[in-house]
Amino acid sequence: MTMHKVLVLHGPNLNLLGTRQPEIYGDETLADIDNALRERAAQAGWEIACRQSNHEGELIDAIHAARLDGTDAIIINPAAYTHTSVAILDALNAFDGRVIEVHLSNVHKREAFRHHSYVSLRADGVIAGLGSQGYHAALEALIAAG
Repeated sequence: MTMHKVLVLHGPNLNLLGTRQPEIYGDETLADIDNALRERAAQAGWEIACRQSNHEGELIDAIHAARLDGTDAIIINPAAYTHTSVAILDALNAFDGRVIEVHLSNVHKREAFRHHSYVSLRADGVIAGLGSQGYHAALEALIAAG
């Protein structure tokens, strides 16, 4: 059986989950989300790595590394970089595996500038507004697709 490998990338300010605007983002911490994803991936026999950075270049470097280390898929919540980063889009365009974009909040119910996503131009799927369950839905979709 082939071991599938997933990279979960969290963008800027997501390290503040649980304390930052819980009315929008919920009260779970990033560690809570990552631990639940690791547990589910292990149950499915999948390998998962979770990374968060407030720095665009570190996210891009992680995507570049995923191109070479056997990563099959990326689940990415680019946070504010969603709306600004052509560089992250370019990095994702160089990645051959599946990409699922996740947002905790429904970005389409928020400020107009949040309605555009550069990452969506590459994403195979987009999940928004389900809170942390969006990450789980993304992982389940990847597991189901094998």
